[in-house]
Amino acid sequence: MILTVTLNTALDITYRVRALRPHASHRVTEVTERPGGKGLNVARVLAALGHEVTVTGFAGGATGRSLRDQLAHTPGVVDALIPVTGPTRRTIAVVDTATGDTTQLNEPGPTITPTEWSAFQEAYEDLLRSSSAVALCGSLPPGVPVGAYAQLVRAARSLAVPVLLDTSGEPLRRGVAARPDIVKPNTDELAELTGAHEPSQATRDARRRGAHAVVASLGPDGLLAATAEGHWRATPPGPVRGNPTGAGDSVVAGLLSGLVEHLPWPARLARAVALSAATVLAPVAGEFDRPAYEELLGRVSVTGEATAA
Repeated sequence: MILTVTLNTALDITYRVRALRPHASHRVTEVTERPGGKGLNVARVLAALGHEVTVTGFAGGATGRSLRDQLAHTPGVVDALIPVTGPTRRTIAVVDTATGDTTQLNEPGPTITPTEWSAFQEAYEDLLRSSSAVALCGSLPPGVPVGAYAQLVRAARSLAVPVLLDTSGEPLRRGVAARPDIVKPNTDELAELTGAHEPSQATRDARRRGAHAVVASLGPDGLLAATAEGHWRATPPGPVRGNPTGAGDSVVAGLLSGLVEHLPWPARLARAVALSAATVLAPVAGEFDRPAYEELLGRVSVTGEATAA
């Protein structure tokens, strides 16, 4: 069983409009709602790939109830979210169908009490004992310590559970120092972490800070990986047009599924890039266009070399 952690879950609401214009009224042509937050998106993609997945984190209020009701109808995903008093946040994605551009509005999330944080930590350690891998994803809601991910990484490592960290800012800096197996920053997050703006240099610097492997998301240009086994660049066959929300979460799903299936790094990276591109072609985060994924998988270019033994 793969475990995903989303401390700041959300109810994702996607509006589609014909053209998004500032200071104007818009008629929405389509509305969709999905359980959201990075780890829940990762879980849905993993389940679609055939993996058993459990999700944990926090959910509260009417929004949290709606999220959990919808999650109950998600095949292959087990709900182990911790109830809290504060209301789960909403995220609003406005998709301009004329251009394919997306505007994102993210609420801050509920304030987590010390008692709620303690309850989560206890549940998390219990779940780790039956997990083959864990993904720690997204922002921290108010009230959760800034070093939370470092604590969660250390707990996973103490039980020999491989851990992937996908966050940003100070939680990323502290989490990397706890030596996660994989971190997946984008180029901006990587530059903030290391001070280096050249991606190859920045990935190497991030590894020196503690991560066993660093997979940097280059957006539409693919992925750059620095690992103990070697260094690789994975590039999609061409640009795709659509909604990029959730594409990075599909990268995490590709990397984590490849890890538990013991795929070599080039195959993991090819899967992650193909899933990411296929997610851009899907209507909402946490889904991917399966025919496109299967077609793209054999066309992803992976270059680089393994480290000599």
